Amino acid sequence: MLPLAQADVSIFRNVRFVLTDMDETLTHHGRLAAAAYHALERLQQAGIKVIPVTAAPAGWCDQMARMWPVDGVIGENGGFFFEREPTRHGVKRNFWHAPEHHEKLAEELARIGQRVLTAVPSARFAEDQKFRLTSIAFAQPHDPDMAAAILAALRENKADTTVNNLWILGWLGGYDKLAMARRVLAETYQTDIAVENQAVLYVGDSTNDAPMFAFFRHSVGVSTVTRYLSEIPTAPQWITNGPGGVGFVEAANVVIAAQTG
Repeated sequence: MLPLAQADVSIFRNVRFVLTDMDETLTHHGRLAAAAYHALERLQQAGIKVIPVTAAPAGWCDQMARMWPVDGVIGENGGFFFEREPTRHGVKRNFWHAPEHHEKLAEELARIGQRVLTAVPSARFAEDQKFRLTSIAFAQPHDPDMAAAILAALRENKADTTVNNLWILGWLGGYDKLAMARRVLAETYQTDIAVENQAVLYVGDSTNDAPMFAFFRHSVGVSTVTRYLSEIPTAPQWITNGPGGVGFVEAANVVIAAQTG
């Protein structure tokens, strides 16, 4: 990793999309600062499409897509894309799975959740579980052995898994943040990220950002990513000075400078 402060901003001239994790990337200690929110707005004003890519539940993502200065939100680690309708207050919902499979998948996820609770009696669903549509989330425990047991139980039940600083997440379908980002940019924005890799800058902070760090040439970790490097096969190319939203502002600044310089 190289300090983002040392980057020649001209290398970001072709960036048209900023994709970003939310928890502890846009936020810091669970709070969204005014400067980070303003950075989202400034990116849009500079003509950049802004899409949070998060493990957060559908309920949170619906609110973000409607009210934040973003173009849409990929949520629950790739389970859906909520696209803001630019001329209305509505949201267009696009799911990884076809609608006819939703009920069956929800039932299977509920069964898996109960099996995990049976296998790990001390496990607890995340408080936001009631707001989820495509995943099951367990509160991240302080005990690493308990976290490992929850992950093992999810995997024994054929669930896809990831972890971040808030949740241990399980879902069905074989997708991840990168797979849904690839689909969204191709279908909604007619951009093949395999061909136009430099069109995207990704900002993240932890383990579930690993596929994005590995794929995108313009990948940025906020400073706290150093806590998770042992769990990330490919480190981000750049690292910010500040944590969370402070680091995100640094990333936004270099993209905006590249567009206006």
